[in-house]
Amino acid sequence: MKVDVVLGLQWGDEGKGKIVDVLANNYPVVARFQGGPNAGHSLHFGDMSFVLHSVPSGVFRKDAINIIGNGVVLDPIIFREECEKLEAIGVPVRERVVIAKKAHLILPTHRTLDAASEASKGKSKIGSTLKGIGPTYMDKTGRNGLRVGDTLAENFQERFQALKDKHIGLLKQYDFEYDPNQNEKEWMDAIEYLKSFQLVDGEYFANKKLKEGSRILAEGAQGSMLDVDFGSYPFVTSSSTTCSGACIGMGVAPCTIDRVFGIFKAYCTRVGSGPFPTELFDETGERLRQLGHEFGATTGRPRRTGWLDLVALKYAIMLNGVTELIMMKSDVMDTFDTVKVATGYIVDGVETDKVPYDTYAEVTPIYKEFKGWNKDLSKAKDEKELPFEFMNYVRFIEKEVGVPISIISLGPDRDQTIVRE
Repeated sequence: MKVDVVLGLQWGDEGKGKIVDVLANNYPVVARFQGGPNAGHSLHFGDMSFVLHSVPSGVFRKDAINIIGNGVVLDPIIFREECEKLEAIGVPVRERVVIAKKAHLILPTHRTLDAASEASKGKSKIGSTLKGIGPTYMDKTGRNGLRVGDTLAENFQERFQALKDKHIGLLKQYDFEYDPNQNEKEWMDAIEYLKSFQLVDGEYFANKKLKEGSRILAEGAQGSMLDVDFGSYPFVTSSSTTCSGACIGMGVAPCTIDRVFGIFKAYCTRVGSGPFPTELFDETGERLRQLGHEFGATTGRPRRTGWLDLVALKYAIMLNGVTELIMMKSDVMDTFDTVKVATGYIVDGVETDKVPYDTYAEVTPIYKEFKGWNKDLSKAKDEKELPFEFMNYVRFIEKEVGVPISIISLGPDRDQTIVRE
């Protein structure tokens, strides 16, 4: 069988959690392949809401096995808190979640390094969530990291202490006060909880499932425009958020990838620093923020808001080989008289349809305007119920990017979803 991939095409917060939950009903295996607890996937069904930071979004589906892949970095404390909340509402996480032994662990001192580094940058801050993600990936690529499988070793405490000592040495370069033993006991207790899960050789586990005929849904975190190679560097995350990251983060071959679902909002948002060509600083931007409840699921920070950017969207579609699009939060713009879309940029006085290399370039968006639909979309159950003005907007996007929009989300609940023929 094959692997289908769901990922965000903007700067994160596109609504991946809801879509994975909706799609998971068709997949016996759901896998998270990169990122850490800096991502928050929000799910809403009935009168219940939940934010998942490390656990794959298929955990609410009783017949799905959920893999935390080797490309993920895992904070045992946050993982335990998340799982205990799930257990409290009757979700049997130990039955539904397996963890790759090659996934790396976030230590308390990783979080301290993250905070010290960010504080030292002053106005050049990248907007880190301070969860220790960057320093953990640095240890991974520097071949110093601790992995989930290491918790089973007899000398695990020695390995932990060696890495902690290395971090304390690095922290001497910063003028930053901290407690080197902060959260250490809680972290060790959480490690024991982590070991109560099935720890697997993730690459063998995933490929065995494929050979047995199980289709896998791979769930990305953050968004394509935050990819460490292809995003707005250095204002990016520390992992590969694009489709190729699914192969690396799960241990599956590129030829196993089949459908690629690209998720985007009908407008744009971004948390933290970095370029955002269509950002709105006026009343319209604030209106989008309030109507869309655009506040970070992980940090609570207000998100920056702006019009849909087709230059960035086409770029992300190209990088990921997207086969079908999923459009989120169209209902947020129900009361706007005019809706705008950026179809090009002016960079250094030259018109272009490409994302510039220079992160700090002065970019002026070129807009196309659409008449708003001024109708409540959230109650629609069928495409035929959607107004002409809205469908005109949808079809324009499809024509411009060359990929069909197969699903339209019109609210946070599972049922507020239209699957197009």
